Amino acid sequence: MSETTVDLSRLIALIAQEVLAASRRPGPMCACHAVAVDCCPTRVQGVVDAGAERLGLHASGGPPTGVAGLIDHTLLAPTATRTDIETLCDEAARYGFATVCVNPTWVSLCAGRLRSTRVGVCAVVGFPLGATTSDVKAYETQRVIFDGASEVDMVINVGTLKSGDLRLVAGDIEAVTGPCRAAGVVSKVIIEAVYLTDDEKVSACTLARAAGADFVKTSTGFGPGGATAADVALMRRAVGDTMGIKAAGGVRDLGALQAMVAAGANRIGASAGVKIVRQSKGEDAEAASKGY
Repeated sequence: MSETTVDLSRLIALIAQEVLAASRRPGPMCACHAVAVDCCPTRVQGVVDAGAERLGLHASGGPPTGVAGLIDHTLLAPTATRTDIETLCDEAARYGFATVCVNPTWVSLCAGRLRSTRVGVCAVVGFPLGATTSDVKAYETQRVIFDGASEVDMVINVGTLKSGDLRLVAGDIEAVTGPCRAAGVVSKVIIEAVYLTDDEKVSACTLARAAGADFVKTSTGFGPGGATAADVALMRRAVGDTMGIKAAGGVRDLGALQAMVAAGANRIGASAGVKIVRQSKGEDAEAASKGY
């Protein structure tokens, strides 16, 4: 192992130790719900009602706001048809979601359909396993940008991270963040937290930050678990206020969104976006669950 790799490993270990130590310090509890103050539903409702600052680019007219402006309206199922994707885009335009998040094959269609709206197009890269090589991820990134993506969500090489090869993981992330920076496109790094120890989560976040990513993201939604408030809080402590955090996987209602925002997320990946927005407006829950 080279000296530079040893130094990087030592730096990551020191950062992980400090972040994990901070995470174990008890915080203040709210009197109304007996939970951590930052997770109090009453407190976070005000945050959600007021909207949240969103990092990133939009097609035109400035960023979407409110609950909808936090959400990447997502459809990544391998069976999604052209009609499904067109419906996704139309819903995103109607409700004012931040982006539609789709597989690369649909980027061009989405970009064309959403051209006159404020909704961006987010494409996934190296998805869902993250096990493709860095040069393939770089090409995939360049292609989706060419096709009209304004944001890119890439999956790290999880097995390489767990093997301790931090230098390779850093280069893998940079293979995506580099083209994104050059094109003015937002980059998000999916760490697939369910497979990682807390030390590894901090390492992944630190490497993403060092590679110039705009966001770190909890999950693909294709693993055995999705976003948790605890993981979001840990990731927020790891990156501070310098990066966005996207919570994805299992965020299916307004309460779950509120918990993620309270923990530190400022973007949510969800396929239930219509339901969540309807709930935020106090509309009938049964109708909202059907997307009416």
